[in-house]
Amino acid sequence: MPDPLRALLLQDYNTRVVLLGTVLLGICSGIVGTLMLMRKRALVGDVASHAALPGVGLAFLFLERWQPGGGRWFPGLLCGAACTAALGLVCAQGMRRIRRIHEDAALAITLSLFFGAGVVLFTMIQGLPTGQSAGLSEFVFGKAAALVARDVWLIAGASMCVLLVCLALRKEFTLLCFDSEFAAASGWPVGWLDLLLTGLVICVTVLGMQSVGLLLVVALLVLPAASAQFWTHRLEPMQLVAAGFGGASAGLGVLLSAAVPKLAAGAVIVLMAALGFGLSLLWGRRRGLVWQWLEAAKLRRRIGLDDLLRACFELLEPKLSSAATVESLSDMPLSHADLTQARTWSAARLTSLLHQALRGAYLRYDADGCYRLTGAGRREAIRAVRRHRLWELYLIHHAHAAPATVDQSADAVEHLLQPDDMEQLETLWQQTHPQLPVPVSPHVAAPN
Repeated sequence: MPDPLRALLLQDYNTRVVLLGTVLLGICSGIVGTLMLMRKRALVGDVASHAALPGVGLAFLFLERWQPGGGRWFPGLLCGAACTAALGLVCAQGMRRIRRIHEDAALAITLSLFFGAGVVLFTMIQGLPTGQSAGLSEFVFGKAAALVARDVWLIAGASMCVLLVCLALRKEFTLLCFDSEFAAASGWPVGWLDLLLTGLVICVTVLGMQSVGLLLVVALLVLPAASAQFWTHRLEPMQLVAAGFGGASAGLGVLLSAAVPKLAAGAVIVLMAALGFGLSLLWGRRRGLVWQWLEAAKLRRRIGLDDLLRACFELLEPKLSSAATVESLSDMPLSHADLTQARTWSAARLTSLLHQALRGAYLRYDADGCYRLTGAGRREAIRAVRRHRLWELYLIHHAHAAPATVDQSADAVEHLLQPDDMEQLETLWQQTHPQLPVPVSPHVAAPN
């Protein structure tokens, strides 16, 4: 069996081990990253990852001194990375609170300081007799293939602990993310919750150093959570979607890296996460650009059709006698020239609107070369005129707008009125003029 096919079918033991470890990490990153993003602490993961670098170096030196040749003990390196990552975040918070330094500046100072210290330590380690074989650069750029079964079990156990904490404190974290001031006023330990959330971020960051690398692990925290925001606005479904994106990105990245030689798994995982973000940005059902464009186009078509039908009604309205009913509007002709003069539409715009009205059966084109309203078109025209004039009268009598300028203001707002708003306007009008199906235009004669 070819090597790429063996990798995709999970025939190799090492591929299965690496896949399990990275998928668990991706799921955990998506859930914790969502909380971090909602808390507006997206850079915390970046600072934690860079601040973890000197911890790896110090832990290696300590382990080598304690037991020569044992500097690569994975749990010890993770503990060292977690300690300096926590110290880095404490320093950043201390600078921000004590010296009134802006949060972004404090995070940048801490990031560069600890990363510089880590580079110095790594340079010193390279000069040791065992430094060349230490392989600590894997923690910087990531090397998922170096994971072994005991490392995966460690990642799995830590990931389960993180998930259990998120599940047990889901209500508290939700309140913290959306209204921390209310939570503090209600007596919740906001400081301790923030500290615990920061600890979860540090845990995920440290766990991801081996597979993704400390330079890229922040992307695994941010990208799945940012992708989930385009699909839902509720926190718990958002966490599930982010977990799915994180797990899928990790799984696809590992399989692609195993199938194609010389592809770094960590970089491919991040690229898969970025691809998921790009697809969500375009096609996300809640805030995707494609759906927003389609909804905006639909709104423009509806507004254009309402304006055309309102123009038809206003052109035919003077022809209604006192004894005529609005049903007779369907028998009155409308010429193309009349519609051209009714608004400042261009010829192409008017042609497009007329085609839309004909396709929707709101207008019909008769043999005499004139347009006439259909039954549906008459009802829609009355509805559009009624909504427009009710809003005009409300602006005149309650907002004290000038009748000469109220038409433009009504055009800008009337299409955004909700059914509840229209119901209130209808009630207000029926209390004064219940006998009129359509209010009289305030530009022609003010109602008595």
